[in-house]
Amino acid sequence: MSTSTTASVSTHILDTSIGRPAEAVAVQLSARSGRDAAWQALGGSATDADGRCKDLPALPEGTTHVRLDFAVEPYFEKFANVANKQADAQQDAPANRDSGAGVFFPEVAITFAVVPGEHYHVPLLLNPFGYSVYRGS
Repeated sequence: MSTSTTASVSTHILDTSIGRPAEAVAVQLSARSGRDAAWQALGGSATDADGRCKDLPALPEGTTHVRLDFAVEPYFEKFANVANKQADAQQDAPANRDSGAGVFFPEVAITFAVVPGEHYHVPLLLNPFGYSVYRGS
């Protein structure tokens, strides 16, 4: 049992459309101390070549909820040509991945509850038309 008075958070992103980590995605961290409290922006980071954010800010004491905001639109705009070429080579790839509407999910916001002393690793599995998250280890 941990005696820490705060929780800690880490994350990483895997672009499942190309089977690679998503590099250079901006991630912002916010926290609040209760469901009715205002969100406090704590700062952010960007994913490295392994898709990991290793330097997210520490959570303040009393944090009960955390929000991770992932700015995925710039990532998909930058890597759209690579992802489309690789996906188009697959037998079941859609003929037109962007449908002219730009990025389908321009940002992803994940909100979760935390308790003091626990570490929360929250991976984001991402592709141009969907995403999934879970509590990792």
